[in-house]
Amino acid sequence: MSALICGSLAYDTIMVFQDQFKKHILPDQVHILNVSFLVPAMRREFGGCAGNIAYNLKLLGDDPIPMAAVGQDFGPYRAHFERCGIRLDQVRVCEDQFTSQCFITTDLDNNQITAFHPGAMSRSCERRVRDVPGVSFGIVAPDSREAMLQHVDDFAALGVPFIFDPGQAMPLFDGEEFRAMIGKSTYVIVNDYESQLLQARTGWDAREIAARVQAYIITHG
Repeated sequence: MSALICGSLAYDTIMVFQDQFKKHILPDQVHILNVSFLVPAMRREFGGCAGNIAYNLKLLGDDPIPMAAVGQDFGPYRAHFERCGIRLDQVRVCEDQFTSQCFITTDLDNNQITAFHPGAMSRSCERRVRDVPGVSFGIVAPDSREAMLQHVDDFAALGVPFIFDPGQAMPLFDGEEFRAMIGKSTYVIVNDYESQLLQARTGWDAREIAARVQAYIITHG
C-alpha cells in the first residue's frame, strides 16, 4: 500500500534545564521578561508529523510517501530517509528557507518552553495530492493552514480514503472549516484534549462527529 503522508518535516532540538523554571521567573516582572537558561544536555532528532508517521509506517512494512516542504538544511534528514528507504519524490526543497525547527527546553518539573520556526513548511501547499499517481490512502497531519485545507479537498475529490489528524494545527481553523473538513474525511483522529477542543469548535459532540466519518478515534495517554 502507498500511503501519502501530508504534513511537516522538522528538526527537533531538545534541551534539558537542570533546575526549575519557576525559580528564575519573577511573576511580578513577566511584562519585562528576559531570561536565559543553561542547558548542558541537548539532542537533535528528526521530527515533524509527516516524518514521524512515515518512519513508523515503514517499520510496519508500508511504502509511505511523505509530502512536505523543506529547506536548504535538509541534508541530514535526507540521508536519514534514504537509509530507511523512504521515498523523497514528493518532498519539495526550498533553497531560500530553513527546514521547520522545533526547540524544546524542559525543566526538572517537566515544564516545557517551546519555540517553533515553520520555515519552508509555509510553502507546503505548492505540492498537490492530485498530482501523485497510485495513492491508495492518505493522512492529512499538521502542516500549514493552506496546505491542510488543500489536501483535504484533493483527497475528497479523488475519492481516496484518508485520516484527518489536526493535532497541533487545531488553532488554525474555525468551526465552519472544521465541520467542512470532517465532512470530507474518512477518519478523524485526535487525543483526549484535542477532542474537547474539536467538539467546542464545531458545536458537535463526539457522537455527532463519529456519525459523519467511518471512525472517530480518540487516543488517551
